[in-house]
Amino acid sequence: MLRPLLTPRMLGLHLAAVVAVAAAVLLGLWQYGAWQHGREDRAASLVHAPTKPLSAVMTSDEPFPAAGVGQPVRIEGRWLPSSTVYVAHRPSHGHTGVWAVTPVEVCADAGTCRRGDPAILVVRGWAPSVRQAPAAPRGPVTVTGWLQPGEGSGDTDRHPDDDVLPQLRIADAIQHVDQDLYGGYVIARTAGTGTLGLTGVTPASLPQAPASTNLRNLLYALEWWAFGGFAVFMWWRWCRDEVTRVTGVPSNA
Repeated sequence: MLRPLLTPRMLGLHLAAVVAVAAAVLLGLWQYGAWQHGREDRAASLVHAPTKPLSAVMTSDEPFPAAGVGQPVRIEGRWLPSSTVYVAHRPSHGHTGVWAVTPVEVCADAGTCRRGDPAILVVRGWAPSVRQAPAAPRGPVTVTGWLQPGEGSGDTDRHPDDDVLPQLRIADAIQHVDQDLYGGYVIARTAGTGTLGLTGVTPASLPQAPASTNLRNLLYALEWWAFGGFAVFMWWRWCRDEVTRVTGVPSNA
């Protein structure tokens, strides 16, 4: 039953099938690697991108834009020190501490902010503990930093009356602010005196990009693997039909 499959013509078919399947698998792995690489490096690639005004990326009334993750932005406004909160369990250089987060009331001119303008949370930096964090700054400020969506790992704030949060979730932080909040936060790169006495939060601390980043590469990978599976199916059908043609006996191969 196997002799019809060992003719020169069929050996050529076997070789072509092996080449096609191997190419499909390798190309699929390449696209899959590009998808993973794109997810891991999206935020890092934006670290050195040109800084944009916050208003050019999002407004306080808009949901967080998918393309805004990691985008460097510039904010003109003034600090809201009484609304400062701290985010617990944040690592830095092998130690666990807190993020000091103070909202900035966003306005076109930091000197002419209108009371009640929307605010955005600004991560000023890291401290070993709440007690060791320097007092929140006051007055006008220009902040540059990396824009991030609010966190939402599912941890609930079991002590909503204090100023320590388990995660930087906008819905939890808004309980401490008297005005509307943007649907994201900024990790400060420069913030005047607001970062003094704090350890800077580096781009390596930025959350990973979502799985949808570079989704096209993942779809290409799946297409290549589907093509490889189709090549295997066609090879099996061709071999079965050849055995049937030569022997006249239906093959179960």
